[in-house]
Amino acid sequence: MNKLRILKVSFIRFKRNMHTTNGKEILVEKLSRITTIGINRPDKRNSVDFKTAKLLKNAIEEFEKDSNSYVAVIYGTGGNFCSGFDFNEIAELENPSESLSSLERGLMDFPSHIKKPTIAAVNGYAVAGGLDLALLCDLRVMEETAVLGLYSRRFGIPITDGATVKLQAMIGLSRALDMILTGRSLNAEEALQWGIANRIVACGTALGQAINLASSLTKFPQECLNVDRMSTYNSAYGNVFDELLQEERKNSKKVSVNSIVEGAKKFLSGLGRHGKTYNLTERTVCDWEKEFNTNNSNKPKSKL
Repeated sequence: MNKLRILKVSFIRFKRNMHTTNGKEILVEKLSRITTIGINRPDKRNSVDFKTAKLLKNAIEEFEKDSNSYVAVIYGTGGNFCSGFDFNEIAELENPSESLSSLERGLMDFPSHIKKPTIAAVNGYAVAGGLDLALLCDLRVMEETAVLGLYSRRFGIPITDGATVKLQAMIGLSRALDMILTGRSLNAEEALQWGIANRIVACGTALGQAINLASSLTKFPQECLNVDRMSTYNSAYGNVFDELLQEERKNSKKVSVNSIVEGAKKFLSGLGRHGKTYNLTERTVCDWEKEFNTNNSNKPKSKL
């Protein structure tokens, strides 16, 4: 069966058999040897709250246990992959110090590693924790209009889900620091050049193309494929991957909880939307501006 035929069959089966196995926020579907896992909060740009994070973690664990499923494809519905953690959850916490300090892993509660090959179908925004999720996957199929970035930089939300470890190994120290320190956006072409994206595809085709790529992996002897996969990861991280992730999470806890909550509230107020890195603080108005403010009921006096 050629690639086009596989792609068409995948889409037909996906639409016909789409169902939710563990709640509407996460959609899980089996396509032969492939498991698709979809974040389904389109009205929130697929941001992840605590409930959704738990459902996503459960879906990944079920895929790992399923001996009949060889490859997973993670995607987002409604035009975006994932915009990170839902800041509403942080801003509305009754006891943020206790809630955030009790987290064993990062805000998104991702596993350190997925035991079998996983592909991210990246469309729209894959930012903040959404980029962490894409980096958790082995391969990234990215639409030509998609955007990557560590947008939480703008609001003082520390990286807790692996990006400081994985980016450095993937694209080198200099480029990793460029993304981490500036919070800049990365388009698909740059992401491919830098080594984050593995494929660039047309807008609207990331999921189908990712399923197609997953199909190509299922035909190989799986025992050998997974042994070589683990050897490659061990080579990249020198067998200290878990220790490095623990160090990232330990460092992130040095950021005060009050600062994190205030950052979440700033975002919810409208500052920094769509990846903007300017006008992130309230502007100081000088005395002369106040005097000449046309909204002031007292008309400014001429200085001439």
